[in-house]
Amino acid sequence: MEDIFPLSKLEINEKGIVKKINIEGEFRRRLLDLGLIPDTEVTVLQKSPFGDPVAYLIRGAVIALRREIVDKILVERVLV
Repeated sequence: MEDIFPLSKLEINEKGIVKKINIEGEFRRRLLDLGLIPDTEVTVLQKSPFGDPVAYLIRGAVIALRREIVDKILVERVLV
């Protein structure tokens, strides 16, 4: 069984594969437009001094997302 957990649990330089996005409406559409879709690899690049927002590398683009959003994005850790 896969170990699925919120994207917010990954540390800097860790990677995850998106498995599920528990967000509805316009913001979900925006994330999909940015390329954040199931089976996409996401890398944690940098955390702000107070931990929010966090910069992620998604399909070659750096995107900053707040914790309230990434808590609803479920990933599987990529082991290297």
